Parts: sequence; C-alpha cells; structure tokens
Amino acid sequence: MNIIFCGTPDFSVTALQHLINAGHHIQAVFTQPDKPKGRGQKEQKTPVKLEAEKHDIPVFQPINLKSEVTQELLASFKCDLMVVVAYGLIIPQVILDMPKHGCWNIHASILPRWRGAAPIHRAILAGDKKTGISIMQMEAGLDTGPVYRIYSTDIDAQDTAQTLHDRLSDLGGKAIVDCIQSLENKTLGKAEPQNNNLATYAHKLQKSESVINWHQPAAVIERQIRAFTPWPGSSCEVAGEGLKIWQAEVVTTNNENTKNSGDIAFADKKQLHIQCHPGQLSLLEIQKPGKKRMPITALMVSKPLWYT
Repeated sequence: MNIIFCGTPDFSVTALQHLINAGHHIQAVFTQPDKPKGRGQKEQKTPVKLEAEKHDIPVFQPINLKSEVTQELLASFKCDLMVVVAYGLIIPQVILDMPKHGCWNIHASILPRWRGAAPIHRAILAGDKKTGISIMQMEAGLDTGPVYRIYSTDIDAQDTAQTLHDRLSDLGGKAIVDCIQSLENKTLGKAEPQNNNLATYAHKLQKSESVINWHQPAAVIERQIRAFTPWPGSSCEVAGEGLKIWQAEVVTTNNENTKNSGDIAFADKKQLHIQCHPGQLSLLEIQKPGKKRMPITALMVSKPLWYT
C-alpha cells in the first residue's frame, strides 16, 4: 500500500519500522522541523527523520500544513493512506480528505479515554489498570474520530511512563500493520463512533506538576513518580534538602499517624519513609541536585541525623 507517514518523536519510529518491514511503500515522511537542543543548542534531526533517512525515504518538514504549496505536494503523491502518530501539527480537513482511505491515527489510549497530548502519563497518574492503542479515522476534532480497533495492555504496578511508552510504541506498530492487512483483506469493518460522554482529556505535562505534595495520599504520589519518569521527574524537600525521587513504594504500616505530611516517619541506614496524608512512602531511588541517580542506601549512610 502507498502510504504517507507523519510523525516526530521516538514513539513514532516503531510504527514506521513496522510499516517498512511489512513491505508497504512509504512514499514520503512528514515530520516537524529540526530544533536546537542541548547546551550548545545544536540543531538535531527528529527521530522519525533519522529513521526515514536510513531507508532513503523523502522527508518533508513544513512549519504547518496550511500552505497551498504543502497541500499541493501532499496531493501529488495520490497515496492510499496517511498514517499519523504523534506528529504534533494540526492536519486540515482538506488533507484528511486526500488519501483514498483517509488518515489513520495511532493513539496511545483506549479512546474516548485520554484524548490529547499526554495519554500515557495521565493513565498512570489516574491509577488506570489498562490502556492501549486505538487505530482511529482522523477528523477535524482532537482525537474524536471513529475507531477501527483497540489493542489493550495492562498497566503494571511497576510501569513508568518510559516502560509504558516503549510497550505502546511497539503495540502501535503491530496494530497499524494488522489494521492495514485487514483493510486489504476487506475484513476491517466500519470504524465505530466514540461515545463523547465518556471522553477525558490528557493535558500536556507541565514542569510545575513535578513538585510532590506530601499532603496527598502515598498511593497518589507513588503514581506521580512513575508517571513523571523520565520527564519531568518528581522533586521534593526532605528535612530541608532538595531531592528528585525516581522510585518509591507505598509502606504498609499499622503505626498511628503522629507525623506531619512531609516529615520523616522512619529512617535508618537502608530506609527512608516519608509521611503522606494518608500513608507513608518509602523512597528507593533518589537524585541530589547536580548528582547522578542513586539508591536510597547511598544517601542514608551519610544522614545519621535523620535516623529515627
């Protein structure tokens, strides 16, 4: 099948690889413009561009898709299908109507739950037990189009945004190939409209959300830590010292809650428990400002004044 692929970050790369490996003809790749990154602000190619160049696929990087020149370019390919995954640009209706089979989106949630920019993180934050990949026919609204198929996966108690990202990225690649095969075999069926009454919105993560509020339940904070790994991380103060928390677990304790939220509830050479509201959180992996990540034991050997 002749396909135009639109995507930008690492999450999109796996789908492109699966489509290529399945033998589909990727006529062109559209990805966001290269951006300066790092201390030197050196311009870096997007992950999707790097992958496309490995396969000698033409790459286009318009600032937006509104210009007549860009739209005429897209129309000239006369593609069968446009596949979109984490592209990051709004696609006008005139482009959505161009491909023979329309534009399909690989979305990382079980729609209509978690439409929007950060479905992986929001699913972990909310304590969802399942998430998945939705293959959706795109329309003008944000993730509102009818859904062809949903491919589910459990959210494990140890899943971080990174581990779930990687699993869903691979699942998305397999899902899009499966749906295209069904389309070619004429067994795909019609896309089902979403129930808008059940929709939730996954707002883009803000760095301001990274500060831990110890007045929240321990289970909520533990989910935050996993949802914000690797970015933006979860920061806090313990006994006046700034830390980032990368891994923690909820403590099962029968002790009466005699500590204030954010206080050290228990500490020795191997453990550090922080009082939440309610519950306690045992910190397992932390990072001091300007230092590397370390197990809690590496910190606690130098903190005898914290011991209880």
